[in-house]
Amino acid sequence: MIQSYGFACTAANEPMKPWSFERRDLRDDDVRIEITHCGVCHSDIHQVRNDWGVATYPLVPGHEIVGRVTEVGAAVTAFKPGDNVGVGCMVDSCQDCPSCADGLEQYCEKGMTQTYADTDKQDGLPTYGGYSDQIIVREAFVLRMPEGLDLAASAPLLCAGITTYSPLRHWKVGKGHKLGVVGLGGLGHMAIKFGVALGAEVTLFTRSKSKEAEARALGVHHVVLSTDEEQMNAVAGTLDFVLNTVPVPHDLNPYNNALKRDGTQIIVGVLEPIEPPVAGFPLIFRRRSLAGSLIGGIAETQEMLDFCAEHGIVCDIEMIRMKDINEAFERTVKGDVHYRFVIDMASLDETRAAA
Repeated sequence: MIQSYGFACTAANEPMKPWSFERRDLRDDDVRIEITHCGVCHSDIHQVRNDWGVATYPLVPGHEIVGRVTEVGAAVTAFKPGDNVGVGCMVDSCQDCPSCADGLEQYCEKGMTQTYADTDKQDGLPTYGGYSDQIIVREAFVLRMPEGLDLAASAPLLCAGITTYSPLRHWKVGKGHKLGVVGLGGLGHMAIKFGVALGAEVTLFTRSKSKEAEARALGVHHVVLSTDEEQMNAVAGTLDFVLNTVPVPHDLNPYNNALKRDGTQIIVGVLEPIEPPVAGFPLIFRRRSLAGSLIGGIAETQEMLDFCAEHGIVCDIEMIRMKDINEAFERTVKGDVHYRFVIDMASLDETRAAA
């Protein structure tokens, strides 16, 4: 076993704190990665606080991971020590179901193995994420980081990036389309960047008038204040797609009403429960769709990283030290970050020295 060090939560009502633990020895198809940066996803907070009722402790969060290869198993051919690589939200799948065969490992019919708070399919041990000094990952689930991408600012691409890129590609959003984006946060700002790069006319829906200047700087074409009934009525029936990135329950009906006939609202934030209920008549009488999307498969995630390198797209981030993670959680919940925290994992040395 390989001795590792990071930050963990041991119960839903406790703060994150330093923790030493063991990772498995390398299998023949494994890659060992020294983690240099890890993004802070809102999902990390939900899991740490057991908001979804599925957390297992001790829990080491983190699924927006970038770093350098330090060792490879005997059968590994795609990576070598020194390579810059990334790891996203999953580290394994069955590899033989129809979804896996289609390159959609995230929809594995036997269940993908999540990067943390899950169980390894081969040895039954818990998976631990990127708030740590290193990680061991199956080669097939390691991403190549393209040259030219800033590693720190690229870390959130492994979740926030692919979560917004995947539905835009699946629904073939591009030139000639009018795209609405609900929410200007970690996911929303990436959706805007991707939508603009793909050639769509992008409209931001926001509750905050103060965010208009930020949105314009990101390239958005229109800004609609979602609390202004007159502005919402003005865009009714005008959009081809709405990508809804808000991760808390809210009224979906106004955004359905913004769609043209045959338009689609795509949900990428976990909305449990959906309140108020979705009205059926506006969907039926305009043949509109309400859809959902998860992350992307490994091939699509690599495509997204290459697309980002080609178009100069990274996340807007604020770097933090590992010891400041609990404060970062509180600020994330309050929306006090533009637009993603990224942990400089070299700062783990500070806590090691103090231990």
